[in-house]
Amino acid sequence: MTEATGIVGEFLSLKAETDADILAMQCGDFYEFFADDAELVADELDLKLSKKSSHGSSYPMAGVPLADLTPYLKALVERGYRVAVADQYETDSGHAREIVRVVTPGTLLETTDADAQYLAAVVDGDAIGANDGTAFGLAFADVTTGRFLVTDAADADDALTELYRFDPVEVLPGPDARANDELLNTLRERTDATLTLHDTEAFAPKRADHAVGDHFGRETVDRLAVGEATIAAAGAILEYVDETGAGVLASMTRIQAHQGDDHVTLDATTQRNLELTETMQGERDGSLFQTIDHTETSAGGRLLKEWLQRPRRSLEVLERRQESVAALSSAALARDEIQDQLGEAYDLARLASKASHGSADARDLRAAAETLGVLPALAETIASSPDLAESPLSEIIDRPDREAASELRETLEEAITDDPPSTVTQGELFQRGYDPDLDAVIDQHEEVKEWLDSLADREKRQYSLSHVTVDRNKTDGYYIQVGKSAADGVPDHYEQIKTLKNSKRFTTDELEDKEREILRLEEQRGELEYELFEELREEVASRAELLQDVGRALATIDALSSLASHAAENRWTKPDLHRGDELRLEQGRHPVVEQTTEFVPNDVQMDEDRGFLVVTGPNMSGKSTYMRQVAGIVLLAQIGSFVPAKEAEIGLVDGIFTRVGALDELAQGRSTFMVEMSELSNILHAATEESLVILDEVGRGTATYDGISIAWAATEYLHNEVQAKTLFATHYHELTGLADSLPRVANVHVAADERDGDVTFLRTVRDGPTDRSYGIHVADLAGVPDPVVERSRDVLERLREEKAIEAKGGGSSEPVQAVFDLGSGQFSGAASADGGQSAGESETDGDDAETIDPEAKAVLEDLETLEVNTTPPIELVSKVQKLQQRLEDGDN
Repeated sequence: MTEATGIVGEFLSLKAETDADILAMQCGDFYEFFADDAELVADELDLKLSKKSSHGSSYPMAGVPLADLTPYLKALVERGYRVAVADQYETDSGHAREIVRVVTPGTLLETTDADAQYLAAVVDGDAIGANDGTAFGLAFADVTTGRFLVTDAADADDALTELYRFDPVEVLPGPDARANDELLNTLRERTDATLTLHDTEAFAPKRADHAVGDHFGRETVDRLAVGEATIAAAGAILEYVDETGAGVLASMTRIQAHQGDDHVTLDATTQRNLELTETMQGERDGSLFQTIDHTETSAGGRLLKEWLQRPRRSLEVLERRQESVAALSSAALARDEIQDQLGEAYDLARLASKASHGSADARDLRAAAETLGVLPALAETIASSPDLAESPLSEIIDRPDREAASELRETLEEAITDDPPSTVTQGELFQRGYDPDLDAVIDQHEEVKEWLDSLADREKRQYSLSHVTVDRNKTDGYYIQVGKSAADGVPDHYEQIKTLKNSKRFTTDELEDKEREILRLEEQRGELEYELFEELREEVASRAELLQDVGRALATIDALSSLASHAAENRWTKPDLHRGDELRLEQGRHPVVEQTTEFVPNDVQMDEDRGFLVVTGPNMSGKSTYMRQVAGIVLLAQIGSFVPAKEAEIGLVDGIFTRVGALDELAQGRSTFMVEMSELSNILHAATEESLVILDEVGRGTATYDGISIAWAATEYLHNEVQAKTLFATHYHELTGLADSLPRVANVHVAADERDGDVTFLRTVRDGPTDRSYGIHVADLAGVPDPVVERSRDVLERLREEKAIEAKGGGSSEPVQAVFDLGSGQFSGAASADGGQSAGESETDGDDAETIDPEAKAVLEDLETLEVNTTPPIELVSKVQKLQQRLEDGDN
């Protein structure tokens, strides 16, 4: 194909210089896309395609107006594309373009999403030769707010937990991490992050350490006390943000170590099972966050979500939050006033990033001034309420430098007009008195403008004309328009420039002089105002840390007010927190379910002598809800919130682990049972004696005896070795007998009332075990056909009485019977009615019976030799998984 020249050639040349997916190149008042990029953008954004000829060839072309690039850019980036932006500049020979920025999911500033937009990097410690024991290092930066966090991870699972917790929009895997298929596949499954392969040299330890030290200060980096891999991740992010031209490094004023030992461990499975930020169906509505979120600001919402995803273990921190929530919940009028004041607040952290990038406009700066004014208003409201004044809220509002905030606010209010335009190049941005030179230009401009505005009236009076107007457009400039009926009477110095249907347009020498003068003054004013605005914006950017401090204080008060509002509206109570083992809830309720149903409250009592509850009861009776309720209440307590209970005494935990239900992951070669066992394995490895463990059915995805064995052994291991507070719901009623032999095990059950064959689920949890699951009743509720339900009841009755069961519909005129052998857990053949062989018997002896698959036979032999009582639970789970896999492989 002929090589393109001109604009198309310049576009293709610039595109070859970048590794971005798409290039947007400025051409005058438009950003244009050519060739393959044009077709892609037209398809993604429903733009109209046209053609551009170049050197004998025709190229697809699409474009968007200069002022409208942002929404299109945002749409492309949110679809996972990296977009290079090339701006036009003047040269001696005309125009040229250069790439000024590469916009990626993690460096997009123009977002309307209130959630944090984290850019993450993950580095394998072994790969970079780290000798400090750090398995993985992670860094997280939100370019929209300037927040920068780093943390060490003990292994790949810990790294994935942190990545799931922060939910980044873009991830930069380090040199070895990008080759870790299991890590990357899991990351793709659990997040919507775009994976970007950044220059491997950026992850080099010395280079990264130098970059981080230069940006944040050597002493700051040394105090972080994190591993080499973590510093490498931080350095890679800094270089990536710099290379993409985001221009926000100045807003990244501080780096903080996110230490796991000060936070409650919540792995990805637990966050999903407890539906912290979204439901199992991926919806925000119905999540715990959506339920308690009454924040007024986007920053407050982000902070509240962060608290939920990273509960604290520090008793001092939690008690301070509790004091604030208590004060706010009791001071209803003051709380309402605070929330009204916060409703006027702008996102200062994001404004600081926009100012650093140079994209903040006059309206942004005016909004910053108004938000800085919220700080003293809040301080006054807090000080005027005795309850609030004596709470930690006073300390929170005093954290920012209020004097510096007041000075910046005054500067902005004195500078920017009350209602500035959206553009920063056309003037009318500044107040009178801000700059003497600007005032002089404005005075001249206003003088000429007044002359023009009064010209029509003067002409009417002086020349007795009617229907006279003075206006301006791009084609004719300034003109005097006279109605046709009066046009013949205009003075001789009027020069006609256009004839319209009902009027004529004229100009004069004096009008042309005034037009040239006002255009000169407008240009001079625009240039001077833009110069002054850039200086002001740079001053705001230099105060990024102050803006972030104020924004953080407002967000904290907003999040605490949200918790207080929910507590007051829903009769939540302040829990008594301590470092002991006791967990006592009186009339506890599920924080989400209570919003939509008339919830039946229940008690929980766990302590040093009663640390393992075996929960039994009917299907659909509420066992799972009860256990999630306990986990949810503990989690809420450890963010400093009040909890849905009449009374609550809660010993702090170091982690919450759940295994609730399971889904097939067939694409990854994992069945439901394999997923279940993997989750159980993780709990048995990770939980400690200070953890809370929730197990909703273990071992149900395999044969009955295998399942009971695994559940039994896991119970023993959690009780004897891990010693975590545990709630274990099961339909294996055999496990209830463990309460007689294991000292910390106790039985509780969800009660049901059965009368005349009808079952009512009472939703009430009582001490002691139950021996009924009422599965047939649930089948009836689900609409299973009546013949199946009735037959099920008949079979169940005969099984309980250890009677033979007739197998109906076998094609024989004789009834065939089968007996369930409780000893073996299997159906065995029984004699037919006439004394002959039943369908379960063979005409030959065992040696000539139907051939058993060799692999299945081998598995049976291995099972016979498996010592269930002496094999450690984790090893037992692993062996059962391998045996099941052998059977599945054999079937295939």
